[in-house]
Amino acid sequence: MEERCNSKKRSRPRLFAAMKMQIEESSSPKTGKRKVADMDGGAGPSLYPLHRCKTIHLVRHAQGIHNVEGDKNFKAYMSPEYFDAHLTQLGWQQVGNLRKHVQDKGLLKNIDLVITSPLLRTMQTAVGVFGGDGYEDRLDVVPLMVANAGNSDRGAISSLNSPPFIAVELCREHLGVHPCDKRRSISDYQFLFPAIDFSLIENDEDVLWKADIRETKAEVAARGLKFLNWLWTQVKKEISKHFANCELRSMVIVDKGMAGSDSSTTNYPGKIPSGPDLPSDVADNLLEKEGPSTNSEEQ
Repeated sequence: MEERCNSKKRSRPRLFAAMKMQIEESSSPKTGKRKVADMDGGAGPSLYPLHRCKTIHLVRHAQGIHNVEGDKNFKAYMSPEYFDAHLTQLGWQQVGNLRKHVQDKGLLKNIDLVITSPLLRTMQTAVGVFGGDGYEDRLDVVPLMVANAGNSDRGAISSLNSPPFIAVELCREHLGVHPCDKRRSISDYQFLFPAIDFSLIENDEDVLWKADIRETKAEVAARGLKFLNWLWTQVKKEISKHFANCELRSMVIVDKGMAGSDSSTTNYPGKIPSGPDLPSDVADNLLEKEGPSTNSEEQ
């Protein structure tokens, strides 16, 4: 959900459609009042009640070790060596550059909640971009990330002056087969990321990832819609969730008539610095082209 090239183009219409379904008003046969959604039928800007809107900043994780090896040989995604892959040093540079962009644009002061999938690389990216500055070892404040978490060679990251962080399984990557997409135990993560809230995750071990079954695209889409429905129940109004490595997209209301042609001031292209960026779904497609015999040998 968070980082697939082919699915990205399809996921954006679903995102807006799902959000629009949530803000429909019921029309009354007596008054003849139109639904809010009916007002959106033509070209041009659309008006929605402010209390029914949320701003979502979608961020893909920075470069992971699996991205580098997968770009050289897509079969690397099948290797246990890249189980719950962590960020590369270039990935941490990408995190630093996105953090500067977020601070320069004043986004951080408007974000009420950071939602991250429970994978090492996604949490490293989330706390690196949206975490606090200047960590000090204090008994009354736990860090978002401990020093050198996941072989990061980075110092601890403070939870002071940062929004709350929560891990949600529904927004995880395409599940199954690829070890890089399998998470470790929540108890391990709680030690590495003490200030992230893991209370919504029911099982300590990863029971969703299957070694021999890859989620279908329909199952991924259904899980994504379920996540959006959950997201709408949250009271927060400006939310960031974990496309190119470290890309950021800000989404609100769509002007269907393209009357407003100004580009976004908060979007961020990602891949700065540039590096290998092959998503694992591309590896799926390449494996399919090679045929079932090759797939069975790899698995």
